[in-house]
Amino acid sequence: MAGVLQRFEQRLEGVVTSAFARAFRSAVQPVEIAAALQREIDNSAQILSRDRRLVPNDFTVELSPSDHERLVPFGETLTGELSTLVREHVHEQRYTLAGGLTIEFVQAPELGTGRFRVRSRTNASVRPAAGARMSDSAARRAEAYLQIGNQRHPLTPPGLVIGRGSESDLRIDDPGISRRHCELRIHDTGETVQITVTDLGSTNGVVLNGHRVSSAAVPDGSEMRLGNTTVVVRLSEREA
Repeated sequence: MAGVLQRFEQRLEGVVTSAFARAFRSAVQPVEIAAALQREIDNSAQILSRDRRLVPNDFTVELSPSDHERLVPFGETLTGELSTLVREHVHEQRYTLAGGLTIEFVQAPELGTGRFRVRSRTNASVRPAAGARMSDSAARRAEAYLQIGNQRHPLTPPGLVIGRGSESDLRIDDPGISRRHCELRIHDTGETVQITVTDLGSTNGVVLNGHRVSSAAVPDGSEMRLGNTTVVVRLSEREA
């Protein structure tokens, strides 16, 4: 861990300008943020198997208004160096990132100068096997859709297979999800729309509204936990 921080400081010295140095003279120090990111990663690691531990890939650094104002002009440079540090730490500890890495700086008015917080989330990337992600307006017109993070994906008859492999209709790059994890079927009776989920023999199973299921009906608004990803199933209102 110390080696990663030392390399971070050495790289930072190469890009620091006098303005950058003045900005951090009496505020949060970059190395403090770097160390906090490492601790957050270590404390959030989840065991997937004997040799694999999953760690968050989406980090938010909350700063006081004064520290945030000082940081804004140098945010891109610092974010790049912190991202390199995170990847080095993940590699050295043999962790597995949940997906693409993001680090964001935001204001937290309740924090005083020199204070900060690091929050993390596990956000796997989601890709339809064919076709682009539909717009929110198109999702609202669909009979049903899946909400994963801030993305909506259509669910139309006869349904789709969710998994990590390329043969799945909806691919989620979550190490806790099997290549063909589960199948969602949608049945339109003309009067109602019914959705069912079936576990396709996945390693970690399907948790529907807090209960592990092998096959079950999926009511509107249900939450499915697949690996480390939450999928919310929504039915669209039908026009009269």
